Amino acid sequence: MTRRWTHATGVALAGLITLTGVGCSNNPSSPSGPGSKAASVASQASAAVSSLASQASGALASASAEAKRKLDEIKGGVDVKGDVKPGTVTTDGEGRASAQLTADNKASSAKSFAVQVNFTDPGGNLLDTAVVNVPDVPAGKSGTATARSNRKLSGDVRAEVARAVRH
Repeated sequence: MTRRWTHATGVALAGLITLTGVGCSNNPSSPSGPGSKAASVASQASAAVSSLASQASGALASASAEAKRKLDEIKGGVDVKGDVKPGTVTTDGEGRASAQLTADNKASSAKSFAVQVNFTDPGGNLLDTAVVNVPDVPAGKSGTATARSNRKLSGDVRAEVARAVRH
């Protein structure tokens, strides 16, 4: 399993290093010595970061599995990933990323779309995922909806359509 680091993990690491660094001592008369304390702090920081990365990875895996489950529940749906395009990602006042989706209905009757949108960094690392419904798009027309991240995201965030089902 590949672990992917997110901005949130990096911020948590920086905060953890800052907080644990306060307890370090350069006092040579310290019974355990500064080298031992530094090694202990580094070990604690490493363990905490590993735990945070594991939790973040687990949360994203869980969200991705839930998105897959929701889309798999649709009976008689057609895979139309190429018919849905994400717009530019913006950040709202709460720090959540959002992107407007445009779904082109190429069917001969009105259809709805269920779309999984992945929010990624420039390297393609998954930051968050969301499932959006684009309801009742008339035949031969386009419909829109907005995908919004479930948590605050910062930096260069991109939106990609991971999966789209027309039903």
